[in-house]
Amino acid sequence: MDYIISAENIVKDFTGHRALDDVTVRVPRGKVYGLLGPNGAGKTTLIRIINHITAPDSGTVTFDGHTMTADDVVSIGYLPEERGLYKKMKVGDQALFFARLKGLSRKEAEASLRSWFERLEISDWWNKKVEELSKGMAQKVQFIVTVLHRPRLLIFDEPFSGFDPINAGILKREILRLRDEGATVIFSTHNMASVEELCDEITLINKSHNILSGSLREVRERFADNRYELAFTGDPSALLAADGFQVSLGPVNTDGFATADVRLASPADVRAFLARANEAVEINAFRAVLPTMDDIFINAVEQSNMSNPETTES
Repeated sequence: MDYIISAENIVKDFTGHRALDDVTVRVPRGKVYGLLGPNGAGKTTLIRIINHITAPDSGTVTFDGHTMTADDVVSIGYLPEERGLYKKMKVGDQALFFARLKGLSRKEAEASLRSWFERLEISDWWNKKVEELSKGMAQKVQFIVTVLHRPRLLIFDEPFSGFDPINAGILKREILRLRDEGATVIFSTHNMASVEELCDEITLINKSHNILSGSLREVRERFADNRYELAFTGDPSALLAADGFQVSLGPVNTDGFATADVRLASPADVRAFLARANEAVEINAFRAVLPTMDDIFINAVEQSNMSNPETTES
């Protein structure tokens, strides 16, 4: 697989604790990659190492096929969780200032910024002072400045914090558009619904260790608990009388069919259950129900904590 960035066997110690303990993360090119974990797991430390803000004590970071150097940082756009703007400056002037720092001429910077301001629906704020912006508006400006120079790798730390659902939706749309245009995106978040909407791949870090990595589909299938949904017409009591299977009735679905929640001991029992159910009711649909990312996050962290009860701060 083609990885734009690989962090291999990263170890980072701070006074009194280990922030990262032999963590490996490989980010495929052109994907949205979720970096997940509880508070203090080590996510921000890893992001800072990737950004060359701090150095690992051991391990290597490879960018675009070579050992990463400070010169590669220009190819990264980073929006940290702790962000700030100069409150007394006008919004447009501040955005131009940051754009010029990233190597854009004033002419190309203003043209690109005007376009982005229109896309994110903040054109009316160009000549207003930063201190007049709401938190969400300020985050939009910072998002624009982060992506303006079209970096190959974008890193967002809690990008949706402070956004209402409408503006969060606008930002998600733009993140997917940037991915479709060739950018690779890493984002760290506690919002598992956003992970399900956006991510192609994820890594879950807990207590300084990588405890789970893979494509979103693979991870959800790995944590599947043999739960299925049956849509049917007929007598529900006949279905409930199917001995040997755990069946509970659910609501009527959007197509007007009755539903049932089915839990089987293993996937090998599907054929036997369907044969029994087909004798009792008319089957309209049958599908596996995969766990949500919330379920997976909680389950994986709890399993990790049980196997590694020592507390690690980071």
